[in-house]
Amino acid sequence: MVNILVVGGAGYVGGGIVDKLKEQHNVTVYDSLIYEESYRKDVTFVNGDIRDTNKLLPLLDHADSVIWLAALVGDGACAINPKLTFEINSESVKFLVENFKKRIVFLSTCSVYGAQDGLLDENSSVNPLSEYASSKVQAEEYLKGTNSIIFRLGTLFGISDEFSRIRLDLVVNILVTKALTEGKLTVFGGDQWRPLLHVVDVANAISHTLDSEVTGIFNLHYKNYKIIDIANTIVNKIPKASIETTPMKFQDARNYQVSSEKLFNETGFRSEVELLTGVDEVYNLISSNRIKNVNHIRYSNQNFLEKYGIN
Repeated sequence: MVNILVVGGAGYVGGGIVDKLKEQHNVTVYDSLIYEESYRKDVTFVNGDIRDTNKLLPLLDHADSVIWLAALVGDGACAINPKLTFEINSESVKFLVENFKKRIVFLSTCSVYGAQDGLLDENSSVNPLSEYASSKVQAEEYLKGTNSIIFRLGTLFGISDEFSRIRLDLVVNILVTKALTEGKLTVFGGDQWRPLLHVVDVANAISHTLDSEVTGIFNLHYKNYKIIDIANTIVNKIPKASIETTPMKFQDARNYQVSSEKLFNETGFRSEVELLTGVDEVYNLISSNRIKNVNHIRYSNQNFLEKYGIN
């Protein structure tokens, strides 16, 4: 069996990836557990920081492929400490490229496009509007010419797996939560576009392409939605909730639509998990009271790091 090292594999995205890959591969997870208190999956787990190269190097030597998820994620979270953001999100990738010459899967973000008109593909110019997006652009540069596949992810939604912390700072997840707990969804503007992607489809895409020889940058999303249309979909599911729109400018200036046709044309993979599936998942999670306090800071990357920081 192939040895897969999933770096940063204990988080929101990593949970589904590990579940998918452990069926056919030997999986080792390396993670510092910033947001988690323990790791409960039945795979090899090493608790470590990606900046601890002495601990990481032997694991790289043993791996046939590396899935690199480790990062500070989100505009707000990365703005707290820009220097640390580039150290973790960019310079660690430079270390990876210098010390691992086999297959690499790297997760970037469609946020690199910033605010642009038209349907954007992988040849479109980047326009990063945040430290988070800029750090990912830098990491992509380090990976050029390597045996790597880079996924520029759309805005994630839904539930990844049974154990991993859900993020309630993502537009679909937080709007469903607000609709259930407050009976109101506040939408700033609403005409902004977002390319949505169910978190499980990240795992599906990686599983589909891991053993291929395809390299390069690929957009990965399900469909493009306006924020107001996301809100309307949620209210159709939760009729007791109302939408409050405000012309107030939101601090997030991103606005873009993307195409993922390159990925389909070169690999045959297309994201299939629908928006309503994720809405139902979060609805069931919140309405069943499995989360005792939806406002707890652990469900928001930015709020958690503002309080506890990272060493």
